[in-house]
Amino acid sequence: MLLRGPLTALLFLIASSSQGQISVSYHQLSLPNGLRVILHEDHALPIVAVNLWYHVGSAREEAGRTGLAHLFEHLMFEGSAHVPVGMFDQWLEDAGGDNNATTSTDRTDYYEVIPRNALDLALFLESDRMAYLIDSLSPAKIDVQKDVVKNERRQALDNQPYGRAFETIDEKLFPPEYPYHWPVIGSMEDLTAASYNDIATFFKTYYSPANASLVIAGDIDTLNARKTVEYWFGDVPAGKHVDGMALPMPHRDTATYIVQEDNVQLPRLYMAWIAPRKYAPGNAELNLVSLLLAGGKNSRLYKRLVYETQVAQDVTVFQDEMELCSKFYIIATARPGHTLAELFTMIQQELDRLKREPPAARELERGVNQIEVSFLDQMERIGQKADQMNEYFVMTGNPDYFHEDLSRYSKIDAGAITAIVLRYLRDDGRVVLSVVPPGQRNLAVQNPPAPGQ
Repeated sequence: MLLRGPLTALLFLIASSSQGQISVSYHQLSLPNGLRVILHEDHALPIVAVNLWYHVGSAREEAGRTGLAHLFEHLMFEGSAHVPVGMFDQWLEDAGGDNNATTSTDRTDYYEVIPRNALDLALFLESDRMAYLIDSLSPAKIDVQKDVVKNERRQALDNQPYGRAFETIDEKLFPPEYPYHWPVIGSMEDLTAASYNDIATFFKTYYSPANASLVIAGDIDTLNARKTVEYWFGDVPAGKHVDGMALPMPHRDTATYIVQEDNVQLPRLYMAWIAPRKYAPGNAELNLVSLLLAGGKNSRLYKRLVYETQVAQDVTVFQDEMELCSKFYIIATARPGHTLAELFTMIQQELDRLKREPPAARELERGVNQIEVSFLDQMERIGQKADQMNEYFVMTGNPDYFHEDLSRYSKIDAGAITAIVLRYLRDDGRVVLSVVPPGQRNLAVQNPPAPGQ
């Protein structure tokens, strides 16, 4: 019988260590050109995940030249010296593989999940565009992809209900010079203004072995996989090493209230705070706070706003975890006939209760259990495990940080939850955005008067 789901992952993890601790074996090497490589054998299925991180995201851009990191997510599929336009996807599909890419504030990730006999193909494709992409790019190709990205922005942000909300929050949450102030996708004006030289310089600066890490995980033989990596990437020019960013977390001591009219049916409330970066002290506690507030039907905000009082259509709480700092969000959509002020009042009451009273042990345990189940489920998926190993390597220096990551949550007590809410979810440190239908600003949360007024 083939076991599926978290149970499979749990059995594997327990068996992987005599002490029952999570341990993922790996082999690590660095090529002379600076490419860091992590190899992990997992023979559960005859597939392999190739996960290549370039350590560049929108945070590496400058005001006036935003959107370049995300633009390259598109340009990287436009052919290279030995790969005609359109054949990157086609050759992988013909081999039975799948591939995609994502861009964030801190990195751009290119990945393939392939049958084990297609590893050479995936590494050839990745190495060819690493070494030769810029030589095959013409201004005409770049202009086409600029238009594609602009259309993506129109669909995902400008013409999407509530689509401008997160961009608006970032502009208010972070000072203009901070690299999380602008959106990952960039602005229309900056994309138009970016010249061929701007784009070529960006690629030559960041798209090199010295600024990349590669994880290969799955049904591989470590020695053979190492030889394959050395064959395909060994002659790629190193490029320049790019130092990591080391900016302090911004501090806010004032609250900002914004009202934004949009083409929406129902008003929606956004509350956002700056939080510690991923894996830093306080990060795990705030992940637990998000589950206490909205992690299922028994969570505090869902139970009160959606189930009991029925003032809200939905409520979501989460952290957007990043390398320099994170963002903590509470988002709730009002039901017809209710205002965002009603939602805001109830959310404020629940936050105040968390600041006064530590959560019950059973409530805390439920949150930790939810994290463990989700954690184990992700480890069972080879593509997600490869990506997680790359993240661990980049942010902690240890590709096998699984046990340390998960154990952060078992060490949290109820008092730590109260302390972290008091410290980071302050009334004077947040941005509160009300998105309302046109002409219905009366549904918004109004800026409360300053103390003493």
